[in-house]
Amino acid sequence: MPVVVMRKTCLLSCLLALLLPILSRQEEHSKLLLVSFDGFRWDYVNRVPTPNFRALMEEGVQVEKVENTYITKTFPNHYTLVTGLHAESHGVVANEMYDPVLNHSFSMEGPEIYDSRWWEEAVPLWVTTQKAGRRSGAAMWPGSDVAIGGTYPTRYMSYNASMPFEMRVEKLISWFSGANAIDFGVLYWEEPDESGHNLGPESSLMDVVIEDIDRKLGFLREKLKRAGLYDKINLIVTSDHGMTQVSHDKVIELDAYVSQDLYTWVDKSPVVGILPKKGKFDEVYSLLENANPNMVVYKREDIPDYFHYKHNVRIMPIIIEAKEGWTIVQNRTGSFMLGNHGYDNHLRSMHPVFLARGPSFRTGYTKATMRSVDLYPLMCSILGVQPLPNNGSLASVRDLLMETPTPRPTLPSVPREPQSAWVLGVLLGAVLVVGFLVTFVKQVTQRQLPPLPLTNREISQPLLQEELRL
Repeated sequence: MPVVVMRKTCLLSCLLALLLPILSRQEEHSKLLLVSFDGFRWDYVNRVPTPNFRALMEEGVQVEKVENTYITKTFPNHYTLVTGLHAESHGVVANEMYDPVLNHSFSMEGPEIYDSRWWEEAVPLWVTTQKAGRRSGAAMWPGSDVAIGGTYPTRYMSYNASMPFEMRVEKLISWFSGANAIDFGVLYWEEPDESGHNLGPESSLMDVVIEDIDRKLGFLREKLKRAGLYDKINLIVTSDHGMTQVSHDKVIELDAYVSQDLYTWVDKSPVVGILPKKGKFDEVYSLLENANPNMVVYKREDIPDYFHYKHNVRIMPIIIEAKEGWTIVQNRTGSFMLGNHGYDNHLRSMHPVFLARGPSFRTGYTKATMRSVDLYPLMCSILGVQPLPNNGSLASVRDLLMETPTPRPTLPSVPREPQSAWVLGVLLGAVLVVGFLVTFVKQVTQRQLPPLPLTNREISQPLLQEELRL
């Protein structure tokens, strides 16, 4: 083959090698689905036959002990999972809150959950994913139907507790499939939390509930397989917290110690937020401090550092924490649950389950411990996006991964700019490829012509260098 043709062939090969990663950039990144079964305690998988949970253990990784964030309630922990921040840092400090700066109250049962001001002290992973030029989808995850920083997930469902699990799954599968497929998805299911509250985690009736959760996981696995996604998507199955048994015999009535006229009751048992009326702080604290041996009373500034729960104005000036199994009420006129959570996050009963499998994870691997804040940098690593500042540590959970992708720094960009740049790059690359193909064909057709003189070949060398620089 003539020397010029060989050079053109090598040049074309090099160009294709540079261009193909651009053309296939969307396929390079790993996809991820995060699933939360609310209130699924870590040891539920050992209580009844759970073949689908067991399958994930064999196919991927499990963590025996996950320390979640304080307080061990639904909204704080779900936001921790997608921000990597403790509650004092991301601002969703409880299911019921009062913000003295906004002079507004928040309840997970109220319309204020759609007020973005309650969420914007942090940026969830679906927003970060989209700013990196990729797509996300959310099925009922707390906060995912709110315009946080003006951004919704690419695809999302407004919260509707009556929507069946199976319908949520089918929606997510459709979002992960076909054109404009999402890269990161989150899926939330209310059970077994609701049953755990009503029945108590030690009730034998919970066995049926746990078995049903396993069947639902099986439904998700089967749908992923039928869609051809099971071995392409990284699947993480976890929870926000555990659950402990409570009793009618272990109730603390605050009315026995302090008048309701002296304070506002903000958050509920087992960690109660107390907002004393103006000028009544010292009186309320002195009345409660040693009132009952089954609760601990903290001034906000005295809350232990290991809770990471005092540097936020939404944390009330006085916090009362019940000991495990105890319930704090103002009086016994209200309803009563047989199971509860929210206690000290170091208690084993408060810890969630954690399993994962997929192309990024090791197989058949068991890890002793991790923290829920570590999940965020782990997910960023899998997705290939640059994490925002967080309280987690990728180094602490790196051993869960088969290989550890290096997150690529992503410059801030306006919406759709990454997509436009990608299209421009593809068009430019295509023009270059066509041009070189034409040159290549022309050279092949002239293979019988005499080779160029040495002087001409030397003259052409700078032009090749200029072409390479292009």
